[in-house]
Formats: sequence, structure tokens, C-alpha cells
Amino acid sequence: MLLSCVQQMRTGITRNTQEQWNSLSLFYDLEERETWGKKIDFLLSVIGFAVDLANVWRFPYLCYKNGGGAFLIPYILFLVIAGMPLFYMELALGQYNREGAATVWKICPVFKGEFSLSLLSLYSISFLTSASSPTSHLLKKDPLPTSYAKYKMTPAAEFYERGVLHLHESRGIQDLGMPRWELVLCLVAVVFLLYFSLWKGVKSSGKVVYITATMPYVVLFVLLIRGITLPGAMDGIRAYLHIDFKQLNDPKVWIDAATQIFYSLGAGFGVLIAFASYNKFDNNCYRDAILTSTVNCVTSFFSGFAIFSVLGYMAYKHGVRIEDVATEGAGLVFIIYPEAISTLPGSTFWAIVFFIMLLTLGIDSSMGGMEAVITGLSDDFKILKRNRKLFTFATAFGTFLVALFCITNGGIYVLTLLDNYAAGTSILFAVLIEAIGVSWFYGVDRFSEDIERMMGFKPGLYWRLCWKFVSPTFLLVRHPGGKKGLVGDIFLKVVRLHVRSTVSPRID
Repeated sequence: MLLSCVQQMRTGITRNTQEQWNSLSLFYDLEERETWGKKIDFLLSVIGFAVDLANVWRFPYLCYKNGGGAFLIPYILFLVIAGMPLFYMELALGQYNREGAATVWKICPVFKGEFSLSLLSLYSISFLTSASSPTSHLLKKDPLPTSYAKYKMTPAAEFYERGVLHLHESRGIQDLGMPRWELVLCLVAVVFLLYFSLWKGVKSSGKVVYITATMPYVVLFVLLIRGITLPGAMDGIRAYLHIDFKQLNDPKVWIDAATQIFYSLGAGFGVLIAFASYNKFDNNCYRDAILTSTVNCVTSFFSGFAIFSVLGYMAYKHGVRIEDVATEGAGLVFIIYPEAISTLPGSTFWAIVFFIMLLTLGIDSSMGGMEAVITGLSDDFKILKRNRKLFTFATAFGTFLVALFCITNGGIYVLTLLDNYAAGTSILFAVLIEAIGVSWFYGVDRFSEDIERMMGFKPGLYWRLCWKFVSPTFLLVRHPGGKKGLVGDIFLKVVRLHVRSTVSPRID
């Protein structure tokens, strides 16, 4: 009995000493690393990054074409078993290690190189394969819908395609042409706005999001109130919410749901890790993960009402069906929706409000992406951290140079290429590798102990099972459609594109 007491005391002393040492080490690290000015700065930054253009121009249309309300079944399922657990994992990973996405892999050094290499390799395969076959994919398909209805050309479509993009001056992705000077000026303004939002770190960016993260909600609410008062709005909303359970037999519905979850939440980009690394060590990132991921998904669903109420009005006004006006991407936000706004009283005001919303949605996402790069490289190379302002300028300038390709005469082809191939495959693969690295190589038990040191409690059994088994496995196994898993389907898609590119004739 006495021996047992002595052993327990020795264990307790050792454990307390270790915890004190960890706390002391983390205290000094806390002193060296800046933190968010207020908790709300972090929450708005995460929400602003996650709530982007995809919430407005992609989710409503995906929901409509994939069975309406039935699409919410796979969407919520993947949110619960994969999206939210990985969202929580990234926040906890960044907050505990207090480093960006590159150096955080000191917990498992092999993944610092393998993670980036695998991600870039898979992305390059998809990009080069699609780029090598412009005649089979991009040149045979107009990247934009021409109007609100088939076989009709409208002033809004003509102005956007010929007046803004000058798409008629490009023969395809092989003939990009020079950047449009008007768009260059707009790009310069955006890049300068990004630079001055990020040059002082989270102290400056945390204040910018008070406007950029809240403005879209105000505008969406105003547009919804205006939209539901229009004739035909209820028809559009009913089309948005219609339920077709037969669509769930199509494997593409499940792939769209999984891809949209990761595309929307932003897991795999390194942004959540970077943002969380500036939190206080004892911040409750579990509550933050639940709150912000839920807000993001609710925003996607809510935006559909604002979009489809106006699409219903367009269908009513022009005497066409909803499917003739329902679309996604640039065609929705730059042609169809502005055309609807132009028919309203006070159209100039509504147009300004709508495009301010698009600008703020894009600014938030761009800030997050640039911060991930700046934080990741600054933590790896201390000289960059000491010259934060100069490095931020170099990153912004590099972003400007790359973005020039998207504002040429054929820039919409580049945008379409990136939108179709740069997101889905790379994100799904990135989160798969991340889950395996943390759960199997570093270990769920060790990771849970790290979280306990921060918040005083371990993650529940559900989260540990999702991290170790459910989240990685659902990408690989068969889904209810009875077809191949997501990864298998993606690789088959790449192979088909490669075969198509080798047999399709070249059109000069």
C-alpha cells in the first residue's frame, strides 16, 4: 500500500513537472508570437475566408441540379463525418504548434516534403492533362452561358463578353492575348488593398474583416428581402428546394457534395492552420470549429434563397423555365444576376451593392490565402519574418503577376481551367494526406493530449474515430451509389482526359 502511494506521488510529480515545463516553453513562445487583438478578429477572419464566392455562385446551383433538398443529405453527412472534424483538426494543429502550414509538420517531418510534393504533383497532372487538350474540352465549350436563356443574346452578356473580357478577340486558351488595361487597374487596386490589409500581420487584417466579413451578410439579407417581393420569386425558391431522392443514386451527386464541403470550408489550404497559430494557447478552438463551420454552411444555404428568388423573377419576366436561367460560376454573378438587377427600380444602387458584396467575398478569401503563404514561409525562414512588410509586398506582387493571365482576352479560359481542375482534386487529396499524417503517423492519442493541454479536456470518442478512420476512409470506399470511391473516380477522370487529348485532332 505504501509502495503504491509512493509510485503515484512520483508519477504525479513527474507529470506536473512536465506540464509546468510545457507551459513554460509555450509561455515564452507566446511572448515571441503575436496574437489576435480580440477573439472576434479570429472568428471573422475564419468566417470571411470560408465564406467566399463559392457559397454564392456554386452551392445554390449544385443544390438545385442535384436533387434540391435531397442534396443536403450527402452535404450534411460529409460535413459531419469529414468537413467539421478536419476543420477542428486544422485549428487545433495550428493553435498548439503556433506555426504555419509548412513548419507545423515538424510533428511528422516526412510529411513536410511529401505533403507538398504529392499535392503539387497531383495538381500538375490534372492541370497539364487538361491544358494539353484544349480542343477536346475548352475550345468546344463556351466557358460562359451567353444569356438568361438558350439561343438568345442579351445586352448584359454582350457587354460582359465583348466589352469587359473581349472574349471575341481570343481563339481559345492557346491565344490569350495581352491583359486588358482597365482590368489591370482594377487588379492593381485590389492588390494594394490586400497588401495594406496584411503588411502588419493579424493586427491589421483582424480589423479589415470587421467590414469585409460582415458586409456580405448585410447585402445578402437586403437582396433577399428585395428578391422575394418580385413576381415569380416563389417559383424560383420552390425549384431550389424541390426534393428528388432519385438523384442520390448518381455518384456525381456525392462527389459534388464532398468537393463542395472541402472547397467551401477551406480545409487543406493551410489557411486555418495559419489563422489558428495566432490564437492564445488556451483558446477553445473546439467551439470555434463548430461555430464557424456551421455558419459557413448555413450561409451557403441562405444565399440560395437570394439567388433563386431573382432567378425565378427572370424566368417569369422572360417567359422561360427555371432551368434556362439557373447556372453557376461567372455567368451567374456577371451576366444573369446583373441583368435581373438592371430591370429593377433603382438598378444602379442595387448593382453597386451587389458588386461590393462580390468584392468583399473575394478580398477575404485572398487575404486568407496570402496569409497562409506569408505565415508558412515566415515561420520556416526567420529572415522573412524580420522583414514582414517587404515579404508581404513581394507576395502581393507575385500574386499580381500570376493574376495577369486571368485578365487577358482569353483569361476566362484560364479561370475556367483553374475553377474546374485546381480545386476538387487537390483539396480531396490534401485533406486525405493531412488526416493520415496527423492520425496515423503522429497519433490520435498524442494529438488528443495536445488538445487537452490547451483546453483542459480531450476530444470525445467521435472526433478521434473520425480523425483516424472515418474521414480518411470515406474518400476511398464505395459510397451509396455503388460506384467507385471518390479518389478512384477522380483518377479515372484524369485518365479519360489524357486519352481524349491523345486521340483528339489539333485545331489551329
